[in-house]
Amino acid sequence: MTRVGIPRALLYYQYYPMWRTFFEYLDAEVVVSEPTTRKMLTEGASRVVADTCLPAKLFIGHVTALTQNCDYIFIPAIRSLKRKVYNCSKFLGLPDMTVAVVPESPEILDTDIDINLGTGSLYRSIYRLGRYFSWNPRRIRDAARAAWQAHGDYRELMLRERLRPPEAIDHLTGTTPSAIEMPAVSPSGPPATIAVIGHPYLLYDEHVNYHLIRTLESYGARVVGPEMLTANEQTAAITKLVGKAYWTYEEDIVGAGGHFLQTEADGVIGLMAFGCGPDSLMMDLMHRFATSQKSTPFMCLTLEEHTSETGVITRIEAFLDMLHHRKRGRTVICA
Repeated sequence: MTRVGIPRALLYYQYYPMWRTFFEYLDAEVVVSEPTTRKMLTEGASRVVADTCLPAKLFIGHVTALTQNCDYIFIPAIRSLKRKVYNCSKFLGLPDMTVAVVPESPEILDTDIDINLGTGSLYRSIYRLGRYFSWNPRRIRDAARAAWQAHGDYRELMLRERLRPPEAIDHLTGTTPSAIEMPAVSPSGPPATIAVIGHPYLLYDEHVNYHLIRTLESYGARVVGPEMLTANEQTAAITKLVGKAYWTYEEDIVGAGGHFLQTEADGVIGLMAFGCGPDSLMMDLMHRFATSQKSTPFMCLTLEEHTSETGVITRIEAFLDMLHHRKRGRTVICA
């Protein structure tokens, strides 16, 4: 059976159920790289120039971990998913960069996805991808429909059950989540609802964010994220703040951040990668909005390969202490 590798990085948390359904419908076996390790990050960083962003370094590390385990590696070039809304350049050039820095990689399935070119171009890209596994157009079409249905079910599951992507993927695949024991911590104040915003590849990669969500929960916080909002809620926040989205996946930051800064959350934590241009612009917008609102505290954590776990934990503790003081009615300022 043909084996297709999918790196557990970048867009994995958004589209894995859809990709898995498509390939398995066409009788391919899907192989996913293991969760991020220090070795993967070191390997990825060693193969690219120094100013490459952290998510891209991680992605290359995951690809190198798959090279001996599959016949193909699936790396789509997602240029645009909405008309006149554009993706970061790292997504556009990801297949080419991978070929250049991982020469031992098996053949890469580098499908182009660009809605600005019309639905006809999208359908042709899907058929070209499907022909690696079947020459039957109807079967490829049915695989695409099943994949789209799986994606809808995945999104609906997260929204309905208020699950995060790793939890929803474990639920859909019947996988038992890994048990990581966090140190017992006595909360210093009443429970708080914390919203985390940012791209899934930072929010849910526990190696690079040092178990951010588990740490917050160990302090008694209730954590909510972008996947728990409807498309209408995210769009309404984007419309209010910027009028119209420019960047693909802007709803993960501007949409979710704008919503949580006005409702539901006691505090908002944004995660961004050092050196990411689009993220720096969107996080600065969130900080300015939080400052102007003077209602919900906001903190941005910037991650890169040399980020200290102690520094991250210290900032989280300070932020939670501020929220607890705020709940007691004391005067506080935004972080």
